[in-house]
Amino acid sequence: MIQEFKDFINRGNVLDLAVAFVLGVAFVPVITTFVDGILMQIVAAIVGEPDFSSLDFDLGDANIQYGLWLTAVINFVLIAFAIFLVVKAYNSMKGPEDEDAGPSEVDLLTEIRDSLASR
Repeated sequence: MIQEFKDFINRGNVLDLAVAFVLGVAFVPVITTFVDGILMQIVAAIVGEPDFSSLDFDLGDANIQYGLWLTAVINFVLIAFAIFLVVKAYNSMKGPEDEDAGPSEVDLLTEIRDSLASR
């Protein structure tokens, strides 16, 4: 059992996952401050208010707080947009991918077809 655990830890995927998790946790404040400090302020300039959590209405004895949901949806869209910008910047810095990784799917299918036809 100890050997299995050592094999599991030394596999490499666990270390990659741990690094990704730590970087993700460290990246949360960066995205949060970008969304709250910049993007939501642009929303506030457009619609007059950066936080819609005070929007609600009464329905019988219930208080429907649709502003909380609206704020969460806007935050989600803005966070997704911020992450999109980061990934786009990363991909542009990384450069084009190597296209000479091997034969294309069309080439492989053509080869299979020709092989089957020759039988």
